[in-house]
Amino acid sequence: MNNSVIEYILNRLYDLGISDIFGVAGDYAFPIEDTICNSKHLRWIGNCNELNAAYAADGYARIKGMAALSTTFGVGELSAINAIAGSYAENLPIFHLVGMPASGVQKSKRLVHHTLGNGDFDIFYQLAQRLACAHAILTPENCIAEMERLIATALKERRPVYIGLPSDYAVMPVIENTSVTTPKKPISDKEILEKVASLIIDKLTQSNNICVLPGILSTRLGLSDNVQAFIDKTGLPYATMFMDKSILSESNAQYVGMYDGKLMTPDVREFVENSEYILGIGAMMTDFNTGSFTASIKPTQFISIMSDYVEIDSVVYDDIYMEDVLSALTKQLPYKKYHQIKAKGLSNSVLSDNGEITAQYLYPRLEKFFKPNDIIIAETGTSSMGLGFALLPEDVQFHNQTLWGSIGWATPASFGAALAAPEKRVILITGEGSHQLTVQEISQFVRFGLKPIILVLNNNGYLIERLLCDYPEAYYNDLAQWNYHQLPKAFGAKDWHCAKVTTIDELNKTLEIAESTERASYIEIVTERYEASELAQKLKESKDSLYSF
Repeated sequence: MNNSVIEYILNRLYDLGISDIFGVAGDYAFPIEDTICNSKHLRWIGNCNELNAAYAADGYARIKGMAALSTTFGVGELSAINAIAGSYAENLPIFHLVGMPASGVQKSKRLVHHTLGNGDFDIFYQLAQRLACAHAILTPENCIAEMERLIATALKERRPVYIGLPSDYAVMPVIENTSVTTPKKPISDKEILEKVASLIIDKLTQSNNICVLPGILSTRLGLSDNVQAFIDKTGLPYATMFMDKSILSESNAQYVGMYDGKLMTPDVREFVENSEYILGIGAMMTDFNTGSFTASIKPTQFISIMSDYVEIDSVVYDDIYMEDVLSALTKQLPYKKYHQIKAKGLSNSVLSDNGEITAQYLYPRLEKFFKPNDIIIAETGTSSMGLGFALLPEDVQFHNQTLWGSIGWATPASFGAALAAPEKRVILITGEGSHQLTVQEISQFVRFGLKPIILVLNNNGYLIERLLCDYPEAYYNDLAQWNYHQLPKAFGAKDWHCAKVTTIDELNKTLEIAESTERASYIEIVTERYEASELAQKLKESKDSLYSF
């Protein structure tokens, strides 16, 4: 007997390396959930709500390269859509399975729950199409062909796809179609590739003053090793921007530091902007990557290698792919000793007169706390800004939702990351304001026996908003007061190391415990109301350029 439609879909996802499916139970999605739970090689990851489930899938995809999410029709898929948009913006393939009412119910336009009561069953599917690189409603007849198309598009575009599953179609046997062919991997145009490689090589071989800017798109395309091989072979120095932090090792001798326009690290800015050529490899010139658009890079300096095109001297060459361009350059460019500077980390921790925890003490202390192979998930806002310029040990991953910037992302994303790599130390660093949005996912760490280190920075309000708005003490920047360090117990934790620290001595003692214990740790770090890192302060000073047009 042929596999059912949902069995076929889940088997194909498993073939890709996806064994965990995030989601929330829903009646139209029961065929999906039943099949997952009855499978010997798949695991259902039930989250506290669909938004959290999609954030967790986002975190999982950052580690594994892709992820899967299951929601029910209407109420479930709409709850997840903000997180799906974030995955779309930041190039993460999420296979979104949506359980839909049976095909007969839809055709007869019956008034059923989870609809608008008007017989319109297409509206949510239409909404989702703008936030998916491919979409389809699967049937027994089209299942095989459409699934292959969806997979190929998701892996090429590195973005979410939408898979609608009417509940009756989901359990029907797949109708085999022997004419189906798997879409082929795109190949670069040979003549254009040779021309572009020649142009880049001519420029780079004539200069000793070059800087590479490896970007997040290279990692999303699975090409970090290719970029590293190119760097190692050529001897080229490289810097990274905020969104691209840690995509290559920061302990490599060729790393020169973080570039953020005029806001920070003036020695790195001078090095990058005074280079004769700057070679971007999947780098995006967003507001936070360019220091509120203060980066000064001329078009004649910048060579941009993107996923499927290269731009040189403001001329765009299409139909060539990053992997092929990197391969050609790595083969043909010789090793050379280039001018460069040495990367610097944060300054030493500065003790406060009264022993209170300041930004000048906290972030350098955390820099020393990190170990090789750590996975750091830093929330949007001042918590990530304080660590952007920390110099990380070998093979540390630093993840931040720089472009989409949805507060609340980090807590469930760190849960997804911990599931994807349970053998690694996962460190979540979040502000208490962001934490309040999705705090329920602490219970999932407990449920699945994971042992994160969670650092919650409590500065009594939305600090980044206080810094950026015109009225810092406006009531909308205030928060309900929680006893954060007591939350793990309320969420079912029995043996976590939990603490609230208000002084430097308390902070050091509890970090030492977190470093040595095999238990999970949850540490509430209390600081003064406006205690902010240098980058956050610089953003405050530059907010006019950040929000002006």
